[in-house]
Amino acid sequence: MSLSTNKKIVDFIQYLFPGKEHISLHEPLFIGKEREYVLDAINSTFVSSVGKYVDQFEEMIRNYTGAKFAIATTNGTSALHMSLLLSGVEQGDMVITQPFSFIATCNAISYLKAHPYFIDIDENTLGLSYEALKIFLNDHTYISNQQCYHKESNRRISVCVPMHTFGMPVEIDKIVSICQEFHIKVVEDAAESLGSTYKGQQTGTFGLLGTYSFNGNKTITCGGGGIIVTNDERLGKLAKHLTTQAKLPHKWEFKHDQIGYNYRLPNINAALACAQLEQLDNFITNKRETANKYADFFTSVDNVRFLKENQNSKSNYWLNAILFEDHNSQQEFLEYSNSNGVMTRPGWDLLNTLPMYPDQSNDELVNARKIHARLVNIPSSVRL
Repeated sequence: MSLSTNKKIVDFIQYLFPGKEHISLHEPLFIGKEREYVLDAINSTFVSSVGKYVDQFEEMIRNYTGAKFAIATTNGTSALHMSLLLSGVEQGDMVITQPFSFIATCNAISYLKAHPYFIDIDENTLGLSYEALKIFLNDHTYISNQQCYHKESNRRISVCVPMHTFGMPVEIDKIVSICQEFHIKVVEDAAESLGSTYKGQQTGTFGLLGTYSFNGNKTITCGGGGIIVTNDERLGKLAKHLTTQAKLPHKWEFKHDQIGYNYRLPNINAALACAQLEQLDNFITNKRETANKYADFFTSVDNVRFLKENQNSKSNYWLNAILFEDHNSQQEFLEYSNSNGVMTRPGWDLLNTLPMYPDQSNDELVNARKIHARLVNIPSSVRL
């Protein structure tokens, strides 16, 4: 990649985000009622896991996503951990996921002493490939007593965790359908995709359970925060019970009926979340406009591809991404942009290459390796 091309890209990013000495990858934006709601929570003295804003936030998420139940948690990782527990993942199980994801996806699996198994990603969605999943299930599994097992290891495959990468929806309906055929439950890692839709339906609402994150770098944030959504009444009620230390209702006594978790979202964070959620649609409209500007610009840049949403998908474009023609071009651009006041990042290291998760896959993960060597995330904040 030539120096002039790298400069051309950086100049355009600086044009999109003017007046900044250093352009971050994704900044939070607080221009609504955040201060009003947080101060109200402080004045109420209910700043921990009990308070009106926790209930209000859950109701707002139910209304926004169409899910029947929403349970607010401390962060997206705890939401995913709890969802895997609720879906029946047990020690020794195999859980299918993708190698190109944030490490929380795998960590949550490991908390239950289960084993992640990596299936390749789709080149266009960057998420779990339906085609690769179908080949794996047909060639490497068998069904016994309405449960799916891995032929080579005889481990039970209990759950599949597709992740909607950078807000780009996977072919989630096809993934859910084939998993149902093989008696595998689906837990959606929708940490990055709140507001993204597939065939008009919110990501996170196709599987048995779905999870979102409200970390500081997400489209909307409350500092940390996560949420579980489901249409299953039993699981929805159990999720709220377990995330509240499995405490039984009583006016003064501490009664618990099983192992619980301190995973409820504090009211002070929920206050911030409510104010942010009120602005989500406007934020997404703004971010989609930025993505369209990027898409138009990169048509004039040789050997660089801007990743756009796919057919039947509407992405929130949480993080915009570009693909270079080779690894050297990727590295040269990362060096140039970060040295010139524009934060850019490669994708995460593939999970199967980390020392905690030795390579457990059915193929060479060709797409994942190819994408990882060439992808760069570029600034994607809501623009004022």
